[in-house]
Amino acid sequence: MNIGLTYTGSEEKHNNYIRWLKQGDAATDIITLSAETKENKGNIKDCDALVLSGGIDIHPGYYNSDNFVYPNMPQQFYEKRDAYERGVFADAQKRKIPVLGICRGLQLINCILGGSLQQDLAGKNSIHKAVVDEKNKQFDKAHGLHITPGTLLAAMAGTDRAVVNSAHHQCVNAIAGELMVSCVSDDNVIEGLEWKNKTGKPFLFCVQWHPERMYEFQLEKSVLSAGIRDAFIEAIKKVK
Repeated sequence: MNIGLTYTGSEEKHNNYIRWLKQGDAATDIITLSAETKENKGNIKDCDALVLSGGIDIHPGYYNSDNFVYPNMPQQFYEKRDAYERGVFADAQKRKIPVLGICRGLQLINCILGGSLQQDLAGKNSIHKAVVDEKNKQFDKAHGLHITPGTLLAAMAGTDRAVVNSAHHQCVNAIAGELMVSCVSDDNVIEGLEWKNKTGKPFLFCVQWHPERMYEFQLEKSVLSAGIRDAFIEAIKKVK
């Protein structure tokens, strides 16, 4: 199977996704999708599924905000990536292939479908913001989740409580009408989204945390890391 993975902007981080998705399976090929020719290794039309990865803040115009100055904003937005990933998501939906959104990917999908973002978590940021050491290396923070009963995530997890990792300063504000919340953090930040009405819809699951690097907390076998990957792979097999 071919899984399209959007380029996160960092080789180290991109390779985390590849390792997590492949799990040593030679039959699973990861195709890098990027707005930049030098990074782009393939075409979404050759992919059986799509993963929208983490990365830089989405341009405020994508959620109809005229506020272009806010705390912890990037020095420069990457509108070319925003437009490119909007296009590959639209193609994935037309072809009804499974889609997984991670961190920025969750935020982008919510914006594409008509939702909006809180531009900075402010006081809530304490349990999400990455820890920075003396060498300026960033590390995630672990925190608790409340899982919404009756959701796809609840079926995957088999519990209403879990621990995940986060390193984000933005979050969902208005939820797109087609989506529903599958979980929230202990300080009520939305951490998971999925289709509200799943009838006739392709697999779509979005998380604010980083399942691909939960190994940093020895949580790589957690249902919210390994379980998500397994559910995604099974969804791909069903439509191949």
